[in-house]
Amino acid sequence: MASKIEDYALLTNMSTAALVSREGSVDWFCPPRFDSEAAFAALLGNDDHGRWLMAPAAAVFPPADSDATQGDQPAARVAERFYGENSFVLHTVWVTETGSVRVTDFMPLGNRAEISRRVEGLTGEVTMHQELALRFNFGRTVPWVTRYDGAPDPQTGYPNPDEGMLVAMAGPDALVYRGDPIPEAVHRCHAGQFDISAGQVRDFSLSYFASHRNPPPPVDFNDSLHRTADQWSEWSDQFNDPTEPVQVSTGPVPTTTAMPMVSATTGAVPMGAVDDEKQERLQEYREARLRSLLVIRGLINRETGGLVAAPTTSLPEVMGGQRNWDHRFCWLRDVAQAVEVAITHDHDREASQLRNWLLRAIANDPTRLHNVYGVAGESDDFERKIEIPGYEGSSPVRRGSGAATQLQGDAMGQLMITLEKLRRLGYTEDHLSWPLQQALLGSAVEHVGEEDQGIWEMHGGTHVYTHSQIMLWAALQAGIRGVRVHGLAGDAERWEAARDRLADQIWAHGFNRELNSFVQYYGGTTVDAALLNIGHTGFVEFDSPELRGTVERIEQELAAGGELIYRYRNADGLDGFEGQDNPHFASSLWLAEQHFRAGEVERGRAVLDAVLDRSNDLGLFSAEYSVRGDRMTGNFPQTLAHIALVSAVDAALEAMN
Repeated sequence: MASKIEDYALLTNMSTAALVSREGSVDWFCPPRFDSEAAFAALLGNDDHGRWLMAPAAAVFPPADSDATQGDQPAARVAERFYGENSFVLHTVWVTETGSVRVTDFMPLGNRAEISRRVEGLTGEVTMHQELALRFNFGRTVPWVTRYDGAPDPQTGYPNPDEGMLVAMAGPDALVYRGDPIPEAVHRCHAGQFDISAGQVRDFSLSYFASHRNPPPPVDFNDSLHRTADQWSEWSDQFNDPTEPVQVSTGPVPTTTAMPMVSATTGAVPMGAVDDEKQERLQEYREARLRSLLVIRGLINRETGGLVAAPTTSLPEVMGGQRNWDHRFCWLRDVAQAVEVAITHDHDREASQLRNWLLRAIANDPTRLHNVYGVAGESDDFERKIEIPGYEGSSPVRRGSGAATQLQGDAMGQLMITLEKLRRLGYTEDHLSWPLQQALLGSAVEHVGEEDQGIWEMHGGTHVYTHSQIMLWAALQAGIRGVRVHGLAGDAERWEAARDRLADQIWAHGFNRELNSFVQYYGGTTVDAALLNIGHTGFVEFDSPELRGTVERIEQELAAGGELIYRYRNADGLDGFEGQDNPHFASSLWLAEQHFRAGEVERGRAVLDAVLDRSNDLGLFSAEYSVRGDRMTGNFPQTLAHIALVSAVDAALEAMN
């Protein structure tokens, strides 16, 4: 059975990713690319759909009474797990009644999809249990597995007589497992146990390769581990904090998160205590931001520059429901926003890589813009259902995105806003980039006032969504600046006429003067969280009365009983499904950022803190959060949530400094 979503950790080599549970099971792995078929799919089914478990035997076969021992199987627990400094090298420390071990999991950065696992004895002696269910095609294909006993020949990859490996093969796909000991075949998987004492180390690896090629040769484990950790650390060292530096207290860190002590005589909080608490919280913000930047970097394909919305498919937004989507694709708005995040924090290489991906993607046909593309910029809009049980029985499980061809005006706007910001920073347009934008702007003019599915990809029908129209306005404004400010060629007069006509329509139909609020769609009275992004467009200022009124309405209508908010209210089945989905992390972070940029610092802190308090122990966020179930829902980790967190923290630090 799969673990709770928040109990998973992300491993990535920037070409694909894996999820490893707190219990030591790799339950998700899609080699060789983020959007490939899963080799390990226990996340969406059961153990037989593919996984790799490495844990103390006492954790896998616990005694009936957890306070007592049964034979030689003592109880076991995870004492701690953490990423190595600014990396995706995961360390999990297990403690049993006979000793302790550390399991180190990572994906080496390079050209092959490989999971590496090291077991180190720390104290005493621990019996470890390993289960390896090798699968392909989302767990539906059981490969032919061959055991080889002998060290691999450097030319062929196949063994000479000294060391062993398992090779699993099915059609075009193959996996090679290396380690000592090699688990034995048991039913439909391989399993085994081994003892490890203090000071001992055992290394294991699982590598994907195309079956018509030889297995990749083994690598030096120590070198691979250190190189991977160093490369992540070097990338993090390039980080630039655009906010003013704050002197963090160097005194002892309190062991409690309680509020500072209040004077019994005056009721006042000591000034130094307030400052220390503030500095500690700011440091927490910075750490959360850096982890989010690492997540964004980790989900950018190193070869193509495509940023996936998440490395998973069909983790349900509502448990047992049908809001299950494949997010292993690239949404234009996510990629465009990631460009801004990268450039703000001095990751120029990533910004250029993402920008180039955007241009290649829209070159499919800028007059018929998709909102979703493949990792390499493919415009495939095919969606199909996979016949596996789904996470906790939530079906269907989907592969592909049927929303790719939906008209979403906001995608044009976000793209053009980002490219205009890059021009202001000195990026020059060329024979490809500006003509593509001109074609896109021509399409924007044609879509003024048209109905679409909006940013939330509504399946219950179309409307003229106010947010989409404001983003189209922003697209036209960016194009006009390209001509008027940057001297590029273009039909600025036509774009200006369309922009002004659109502005009149927005004020007439998308803003309710009685409510002093923008509305979700023309003629309606409801609001949605997408309206929180209006301040970034220049249509109104962050602290304008109209946007303040909108924020007030959003907090009234979309609050989920606390600081978190829903994306929209689904009372009329607007999204095509029954019932309400769960509070949305990115939307809540947009609310926090809006408060900070409007000068409402304490309100912003309250929302930001509420979100951060719901991250998992590694600083990762899914798409949504079930307040009732007190657990994460939706695909994990979710790029949009981490992009929104970076922007919210930037705004917080600017405001609080």
